[in-house]
Amino acid sequence: MKQKIQELILQALETLKADGVIGPEVSPNITIERTRDPQHGDFASNLALTLAKPAGLNPRLLAEKIMAALPQDKVVIKVELAGPGFINFFIDSTAQYQIIKQIHIDGPGFGLSQVGAGKKVQVEFVSANPTGPLHVGHGRGAAYGSVVADLLEAVGFEVHREYYVNDAGRQMDILATSIWLRYLEECGEAVHFPSNAYRGEYVREIAWNIHKSAGNEYRRPIELVMEDIPDDEPQGGDKEVHIDALIARAKTLLGKSQYQDVFQIGLDTILEDIKDDLQEFGVDYQQWFSERQLMTDGSVDKALARLRADGYLYEQDGATWFASSKLGDEKDRVVIRDNGQATYFASDIAYHMNKLDRGFDQVINIWGADHHGYIPRVRAAMQALGADESRLKVLLVQFAVLYRGEERVQMSTRSGEFVTLRQLRNEVGKDAARFFYVMRRSEQHMDFDLKLATSRTNENPVFYVQYAYARICSVLRQLDEKGWERHLLLGMESLDQLTEEHEINLVSTLTRYPEVLERAALQHEPHLLIHYLRDLAQELHTYYNAHQFLVDNAEIRDARLNLICAVKQVLANGLGLLKINTPEAM
Repeated sequence: MKQKIQELILQALETLKADGVIGPEVSPNITIERTRDPQHGDFASNLALTLAKPAGLNPRLLAEKIMAALPQDKVVIKVELAGPGFINFFIDSTAQYQIIKQIHIDGPGFGLSQVGAGKKVQVEFVSANPTGPLHVGHGRGAAYGSVVADLLEAVGFEVHREYYVNDAGRQMDILATSIWLRYLEECGEAVHFPSNAYRGEYVREIAWNIHKSAGNEYRRPIELVMEDIPDDEPQGGDKEVHIDALIARAKTLLGKSQYQDVFQIGLDTILEDIKDDLQEFGVDYQQWFSERQLMTDGSVDKALARLRADGYLYEQDGATWFASSKLGDEKDRVVIRDNGQATYFASDIAYHMNKLDRGFDQVINIWGADHHGYIPRVRAAMQALGADESRLKVLLVQFAVLYRGEERVQMSTRSGEFVTLRQLRNEVGKDAARFFYVMRRSEQHMDFDLKLATSRTNENPVFYVQYAYARICSVLRQLDEKGWERHLLLGMESLDQLTEEHEINLVSTLTRYPEVLERAALQHEPHLLIHYLRDLAQELHTYYNAHQFLVDNAEIRDARLNLICAVKQVLANGLGLLKINTPEAM
């Protein structure tokens, strides 16, 4: 309906241009919104207010001229001028029933658009370090990123989903050393396990598998391992110095080849677990991008060389610094440490240069809210690389907090005390987990209510929406049980008999789906789609409780069946975009 009104307004503007009322150079940006109060019509446009200055006319006078130039159309029964220049449109209620026909024609394609056609978007999300299984905190970023990407694709964008694998750097060395020390325990060595190592049961499992396949090949005497190693924190030392010394010792005693064996086994095992976990959660990627690739193929050196050539790098205290403060960051950042090693940030600069070089029109990074302070330095890097910083969009996601009763569950990856995404999925199911994760704005705090997510009541929002779909399927089964047939054409010809208030409200809600879908996609707000589906389900349940669908009057029966089948299709389309199932019985 919005598109129809927009077409009428465009025709009116062409008439005004032809009559010399407004200049040919005037370019309209037509905004049409649903009114909050039905007394003010169904839709309203502020076009006269936005065009008043370039047109050189008083907003109310311009609104009157636009209204006078509007072509006659049976869909619009009345147009009114309101306030300083708003144009209110009143729609023929019977015209809205055309949406039922359109839904039946378009089927799964109903609501899709091409507003983003011709534009390439890269969406990078989750990208958790492969140092342990994904926990319930990561799950929210996974669900949110997945739905954002699918919504963008639904409105025409060419979307590339990507996971940035941080498979280089100190955290991976800590993981490899943790695995090796657990392996030494499997060999019978008495290891005082470091306080700053990874302590989860998964580390023991990887070590056990290495010992099972390789025997004592990587074994070294613990006395040799611990010789002259600085004390750990429990013994009064520095835990960071302690673990770094153990990493260096592991590399020395194992040698490059054997250390790389342990490193790679740990990385591959955890990364495969992450991939399986995300796939089972309905999350797929076009690419798993390796940070180590940036190191080995010269991308980091190339990116830093470009920054140096443009005067953004300088040397100080033996390190190389990026002058990011010149470009909006609060301070300059180290890119090469005094020991000659590149920092994580250097890799991130190279990674974003790689994204730009691949020709994406927009790059969307979905990060945890704790990365908020990282945004200015990445924007600075984008500018230093010569890119328009508007090409980068950073969306922040608050980690979900899981509660068991009144007790908050801790989720420290290093200590191993966390609830994994897989455990959550097994307990509440994929559908409930995905639905709950995206039903609020991504930057809002979220407590995950396990009890509610597993309940089969109307208070459980995913159950409530799925049950609406199942109820419609039940009606269709009852139709077959009665031996009646549904006549689609007769139902379409009888839509004007849907005059009950519940039917009018339901049809009005159906007409909103395409605009909600487009807004949810362009604003990167999947919760808008969730709220819509809950509204649609509520309208269906209310209608179901108030009226019989399988009445003796065939015209009314088929009209109502066409209406609820349209609801069924839209529920399926919306839940499908969320990768949530549509059970036919509950």
